[in-house]
Amino acid sequence: MTLLQDLIQQIEDPALRERILQETNKLIKQKKFGLVFEEHLPECTPLYDVPVRVGSKVALKTGYVRDIYTVLKIDARKVLCDRRETHEQVTFELDELVVVAEFGEPIYPTLKPLDSVENAPDSALWHTLIEADNYHALQLLEYLYAGKVDCIYIDPPYNTGAKDWKYNNDYVDSSDAYRHSKWLSFMEKRLRLAKKLLNPDDSVLIVTIDEKEYLHLGCLLEEIFSEARIQMISSVISPRGAMRKDMFTRVEEYIYYVFIGKSAISPFGPDMLQFTDYKKVDIKVWAQLIRTSANGPRSKRPNLFYPVYFNKKNGRYVGVGDPLPLNMPREEAPIPEGCFAVFPIRRDGLEVSWALQTETFKMKIKKGYIKFGKWNPGDTTRAMAHLQKGTMERIENGDIKVIGKDEEGTVILGETAKAKRPSSIWNMPSHDAGSKGKNILTAMLPYTDFSYPKSLYAVKDALKFIVNDKPNALIVDFFAGSGTTLHAVNLLNAEDNGTRRCIMVTNNEVSIDEVKKLNDEGLHPGDERWEKNGISRYITWPRTLCSIKGIDVNGNPLKGEYLCIDKLMSEGFRANVKYFKLSFLNKTSVALGRQFKELLPVLWMKGNAIGKCPELETDEIPAMLILPANKMAVLNDEIYYAEFDEELKKHTEIETVFIVTDSESAYREMIRHYDGKDCYQLYRDYLDNFRINTGR
Repeated sequence: MTLLQDLIQQIEDPALRERILQETNKLIKQKKFGLVFEEHLPECTPLYDVPVRVGSKVALKTGYVRDIYTVLKIDARKVLCDRRETHEQVTFELDELVVVAEFGEPIYPTLKPLDSVENAPDSALWHTLIEADNYHALQLLEYLYAGKVDCIYIDPPYNTGAKDWKYNNDYVDSSDAYRHSKWLSFMEKRLRLAKKLLNPDDSVLIVTIDEKEYLHLGCLLEEIFSEARIQMISSVISPRGAMRKDMFTRVEEYIYYVFIGKSAISPFGPDMLQFTDYKKVDIKVWAQLIRTSANGPRSKRPNLFYPVYFNKKNGRYVGVGDPLPLNMPREEAPIPEGCFAVFPIRRDGLEVSWALQTETFKMKIKKGYIKFGKWNPGDTTRAMAHLQKGTMERIENGDIKVIGKDEEGTVILGETAKAKRPSSIWNMPSHDAGSKGKNILTAMLPYTDFSYPKSLYAVKDALKFIVNDKPNALIVDFFAGSGTTLHAVNLLNAEDNGTRRCIMVTNNEVSIDEVKKLNDEGLHPGDERWEKNGISRYITWPRTLCSIKGIDVNGNPLKGEYLCIDKLMSEGFRANVKYFKLSFLNKTSVALGRQFKELLPVLWMKGNAIGKCPELETDEIPAMLILPANKMAVLNDEIYYAEFDEELKKHTEIETVFIVTDSESAYREMIRHYDGKDCYQLYRDYLDNFRINTGR
């Protein structure tokens, strides 16, 4: 191109030279450098929840969704249609058809609750699983969490040639001459949406892939995330290997890390290359809190004789009382209702003293430097230990690593040297997709034959490098598969008592073998039996339930324990999850009053999914909703603003405020006192706030 420019400058006729320069500059701007692929038509969207009506665009449920018909007449269950390409008139059974939306035609999503599991009723933290085509789910998530996601982890289709993924409702296999460009087109649209979700200042995208597409994927990532730092990891996932005819046995896959803004890895122990797994080191640094020395008796240190309160029901620490006067028997000390008090009493019954003053005790509790012994229901005492000054200093300077906190907030201490810088080749036994992926899944779901689930610990480690220092991170996986990512996030939270939140998205596709069986029975997508066999309802959600409850699908306790943490699998996790299906509303047929009810789950997610998802029992629109448990409030009728404002003054815990008004100026006036709250305007036509598929 430079040579061409030099040659043009040699043209003597200035008018001709300028004309040729203009034309070549146009061509330069059009020239696409880097990855070039056929940009296939975007996927057509089947809308199973939208009724077929005269004038609807439809396709056959079992056919190619781009073979589109227009409904001319409906007579009972018979539907007369006009085929768009040929204008041939064809009659179908009503049950054979599904309404479709083409790219650029607005569709109106809603989150339809399907199920939930609540294993931490005292926690406001809720994960979510969304059953949906991830392209449309990502568009909705863009409205909900644009620029707020800390980490995206995805394991997309590897495009190996097997019929393991669909484009436009049609399986793509090795015989498809355009399978590579279809895959790239498929991935490009989703990665561009993913980029909008990620925090531009500090976030990471993690993508796993194998040798079939890793080169194409690398180029695509370079093109979309041109400003990011990108590194590829080689990870051994199957030491036994997968045979490749006339080629080397494949034992590894690849993991792309896309670092955005100031993001960086947080080393937590192993270098990932050595053939050993990182284990928590039990450092003998805890000192007894009770004094047993000559200076120990209460009479010598009365200011160190005070009660420590614990909850009678669960044995958890509640608080600490004031030192008792020397002449006050401990039996007369006030005890909060529902609690028992622990005093420093030796085994022989002698009253002694604690090693810490009350203020120091409170400081160490706050930092996690107090450790509690085992408690059994009915006990009225608990052993306690603490970290001394020297150990605290070693923690502060990094000589001792804090690798997490337990459920009571006590620090978990790791190796006595600073964590090693991890290598770009991972060779960890715990990353074996067979023993730590397939076996864990089948232990929960004995009936499953899910292909190549990720090792739970491979996903946990991949995430931990990014969110180890972010206990409140928001993590998204829009190729959820068997649900390993949410399982891994719960394990991370259990390690350090974190409150990381995970959003998983997966479709509900049925395997190709199952498709044949169901078709032979006359069943189609959207039928109850068909949907029951889809991946989301057959694998992802059951695994989520089982891992949290600590049981298999038959209700039997899970066997074994988790690596790197003293936790039995049968204990499950303190976690809550809401399961939604992304459905679609017909704008012309949905009454205004119904829209609010059906879109309330979307508002709940916009408000960071705090507490149980609220539900309305009727279609009637409330003038306002004050939801302290969800830390959100909605004003539906401006007339009631004064009352709404007064309620917000009473409920300082409200963090998210929605106001329904078409007036921008009125909205600005109403929110001017709400500093520190996240405020959003909703237009009276609620559906227009959330429409997707408009080509953005």
